[in-house]
Amino acid sequence: MAGITSADVARESGVSRTTVSYVLTGRDGVNISEETRRRVRETAVRLGYAPSAAARALRTGRSDLVLCILPDWPVGPVIETLLDELADELSGRGLSVLVHHGRGARSLTDLWRTVTPRAVIGFAPFADHDLLAMRQAGIQVLGTLGEDDQPDPALPSESQLRIGGLQAGHLGRRRGRIGYAWPTDSRLEVFARDRLLGVRRACTELGLPEPVVRPVGLDVDAAAVAVRAWRGQEVTGVAAYNDDVALAVLAGLRAEGLSCPEGCAVIGVDDVPAARLAAPALTTVSQSIEVQARYLAALVLADLDGAEDKPVHPGHGLHVVERDSA
Repeated sequence: MAGITSADVARESGVSRTTVSYVLTGRDGVNISEETRRRVRETAVRLGYAPSAAARALRTGRSDLVLCILPDWPVGPVIETLLDELADELSGRGLSVLVHHGRGARSLTDLWRTVTPRAVIGFAPFADHDLLAMRQAGIQVLGTLGEDDQPDPALPSESQLRIGGLQAGHLGRRRGRIGYAWPTDSRLEVFARDRLLGVRRACTELGLPEPVVRPVGLDVDAAAVAVRAWRGQEVTGVAAYNDDVALAVLAGLRAEGLSCPEGCAVIGVDDVPAARLAAPALTTVSQSIEVQARYLAALVLADLDGAEDKPVHPGHGLHVVERDSA
């Protein structure tokens, strides 16, 4: 069934399409009676008319969308929280967040030309030709840190290194050997690599042995296999890639009859709601996602307002949330 158009509203109201356009866009300085305005609005509501976003973009040159480009990552609580907070912050200015996952064969160029966004936020570096084309089209392009120049993906991420360092520093107080629970989802390897590097560097600084790395799937049997291996290598604490993997490690410890933290301490990353409900409650590293979302929203709004002074990055906000597991 075709959607209701402004022509339908005009026909039902007994006025021209131009009059409908003036009324529904709130255009001032046009001699239209209040009775006519009321009739047009009531007709639009009764018919269920909604203005076309595409048409609005053609008129203004831009839509009211902020396009977030996600690579092919699994979307967990951290990304969900970031996007929710970003949408809340921007909604007060009449902006909507559109999320695109980098899956499938559709080109980025086709996407941004279709929706004509006000701004594009990239959660990973763009190809050089995509970045140039968007900026030539007058689209504001941001990374998640608001950087003008894209980070080199071959270099370790400062924030991910810091996460691993915090984990190892907390576990290192036990002066035992640290294990690292590597995620089995290959899409997470870019983060796991840098977090593990942070753990390794911290172990070196603390005079601890090289961490023992084991893959841990999100099931009890796989986690129990890793726990047995760590036990044989005298591991006293495990730094897990994230809270999901850490919860699997806790399950593996229970399956092997080991207590936590007495037999083996565990620390995760993300501070998901389930972390505080675990038995024992999970110690973790928080990324302060709400703060990052507010910063991204402030960057977008500062550009729209033509502000010369850009918001100052608040820092990564990483900190250990200490609970019973470590």
